[in-house]
Amino acid sequence: MKEGKAGGKGRGRGGGSGGAQPSVDERYTQWKSLVPILYDWLANHNLVWPSLSCRWGPQLEQATYKNRQRLYLSEQTDGSVPNTLVIANCEVVKPRVAAAEHISQFNEEARSPFVKKYKTIIHPGEVNRIRELPQNSKIVATHTDSPDVLIWDVESQPNRHAALGASESHPDLILTGHQDNAEFALAMCPTEPFVLSGGKDKSVVLWSIQDHISSLAVDQGSAKSPGSGAANTKPSKVGGDEEKHVGGPRVQARGVFRGHEATVEDVQFCPSSSQEFCSVGDDSCLILWDARTGSAPVIKVEKAHSADLHCVDWNPHDTNFILTGSADNTVHMFDRRNLTSGGVGSPVHTFEGHSAAVLCVQWSPCKSSVFGSAAEDGILNLWDFERIGKQNQARTKAPNASPGLFFRHAGHRDKVVDFHWNASDPWTIVSVSDDGEKTGGGGTLQIWRMIDLIYRPEQEVLDELDKFKAHLHACAS
Repeated sequence: MKEGKAGGKGRGRGGGSGGAQPSVDERYTQWKSLVPILYDWLANHNLVWPSLSCRWGPQLEQATYKNRQRLYLSEQTDGSVPNTLVIANCEVVKPRVAAAEHISQFNEEARSPFVKKYKTIIHPGEVNRIRELPQNSKIVATHTDSPDVLIWDVESQPNRHAALGASESHPDLILTGHQDNAEFALAMCPTEPFVLSGGKDKSVVLWSIQDHISSLAVDQGSAKSPGSGAANTKPSKVGGDEEKHVGGPRVQARGVFRGHEATVEDVQFCPSSSQEFCSVGDDSCLILWDARTGSAPVIKVEKAHSADLHCVDWNPHDTNFILTGSADNTVHMFDRRNLTSGGVGSPVHTFEGHSAAVLCVQWSPCKSSVFGSAAEDGILNLWDFERIGKQNQARTKAPNASPGLFFRHAGHRDKVVDFHWNASDPWTIVSVSDDGEKTGGGGTLQIWRMIDLIYRPEQEVLDELDKFKAHLHACAS
């Protein structure tokens, strides 16, 4: 079960690690000394309030040395000021531009000049999860501690000052259908404007917001924008089911899918279909669904892990592969062609490189075999399952190496609750940690890109180093 957010709630701890481990401060000091060697660029942004989710928005501007891009965050407060959904502008430095000296001199206690708050939306409750709509990344969905999914047009929403006593912003659309709180499990469909959610009611709920997105486009230039908090002048029609509501209509579900025996912790669409999706939960199950065949599970893997499942992702390049992360500290990769209902799931591979519960997994947007995993141990691991065979051959030299693991980002000093690959700059990652237990209440946002010598093909790297060596010899002579 995921527990423990800012102010006392949070995600439950996984099992402990075996053997002596360096302290957080020792690990961080060692990592910081290696930053100029390991990273092409790194921006550290100290957060007054932690954020439980981070997502890249649309790219706004391209320049010679850096690009400007939207970034979606949140502020989970202690109640002294309102909780907020934050829209920021981020300057993303292009590869091979930042100097090593600049990278090594980042200030972990300060706010980064690369991240500027653009707009604040006063959110009705803590923002547990943010997901952007692929068809229009200015539209985002959020989860809070309620049964509803909230939809926001972040461009038309007015900028608000988050002061004590300020009234909440009004969402543009409210999706209803859960019978209990839906806090973490949230996904947007890559192929159509569909939204998927899971909750404590053990159900998975599907909506379409197709017609509402169309009406937003029509109303953008009107005097009463849907984000203004005024009643819509033109009601939206989503499957014919809606009613008027301050700030936007309520939309009923297209389908409710039941098969889990405990809280649904994460959901994900099949990248090639709006009708196929999967879910994981505290019952240790991975379930595959197909809305075309009804509301019952298509495949239910009853023991996908040995503990609660926290996260799932479906490979956008090869839809046979699905990742799951668990409180048993591992990541499993499943091939759906080999899955059958019941019994114990048989993953293609088990990735063991974390010492605490895995909270987030995500495939890379640029290479089908690469993915990341973030955990309560404060580590964000990058994996490439194509390297497993090669690494197994070399394990006699490094017997403790985790097969497939090729990079460990150790810049966070507490649990890494979310991260997101940048589709516009595919090896750049944004990650957030809830540092409340270590620093007295704040959080950390980091935007980083490892040096390209780490992920480029080995022969290509060796050829470049050979040219560099030849250049040095020429200069010396």
